[in-house]
Amino acid sequence: MDPAVTAWLLSQLGPDTDLTDLAARYARLATARAVAIEVVRERLAALLSSPGTVTVSGVVSINVSANIAAYERQVAALESGEPPAPDDPADSDDDTGDGFGVMYLVERPRR
Repeated sequence: MDPAVTAWLLSQLGPDTDLTDLAARYARLATARAVAIEVVRERLAALLSSPGTVTVSGVVSINVSANIAAYERQVAALESGEPPAPDDPADSDDDTGDGFGVMYLVERPRR
């Protein structure tokens, strides 16, 4: 695992994540994105297996539904390819960068 991959994983998973665990997962899964998805899914599963709300009347109330939703959004973003990982394969459509784009000009309404 190179420093760019390590930095990307720590930015996605937090600085307290065990680097030896990440290195073992990277050796097994071969991509940083797969490692990040697996770790976030494990964290989500741990939250889902515990009670969602704990209330002690008049003392404290804890609700983890926002954390569950945040992990679900993070998994969805990682699965869709955002943010790009340093070891993601390059797009085969635009390898050279010499392609051209299309820009549509639209008339603004007059005031």
